Amino acid sequence: MTPETVLTIMQQTLQIITIMIAIILLPALFVGLIVSMFQAATSINEQTLSFIPKLLVTILVLVIAGPWMLSLITGYARRLFEDIPFLIG
Repeated sequence: MTPETVLTIMQQTLQIITIMIAIILLPALFVGLIVSMFQAATSINEQTLSFIPKLLVTILVLVIAGPWMLSLITGYARRLFEDIPFLIG
């Protein structure tokens, strides 16, 4: 196995991780921004007011995108296992 092969595998892994994290975190970030603007406009300083909507959006995104994310990661793992003979020899 050459160093280029290892770097390619790591690059693909990091790309998949970045996609999966972005799908989860970006909606929560957007909802947190909206709630923070609402809190600033109304002068409500309640910690749970920003936590609960972000939690609900994150759970909703996981329910909606979970099957796709699972198929993405299992497809990548399957490709890695199938490519083991080619990577070794």
